[in-house]
Amino acid sequence: MKVNIEIDCTPMEARQFFGLPDVQPMQTAVMEKLQQQMMSNIEKVSPEALMQSGSPSIRKSPSGSRTCS
Repeated sequence: MKVNIEIDCTPMEARQFFGLPDVQPMQTAVMEKLQQQMMSNIEKVSPEALMQSGSPSIRKSPSGSRTCS
């Protein structure tokens, strides 16, 4: 004997039916915090910031000219 049951519901309705929590507010908060962190770190990775941080691959020689190692 084979029985097929089709249930037409939204994911939210299915979660409520099975008693699962609504995690949408938590996901929204986590994504907002992640976006803020990424935006603040983008400034550290800009070409200007990398040049100011003193890239280890560019060093000054004793004569004062720059050489690449």
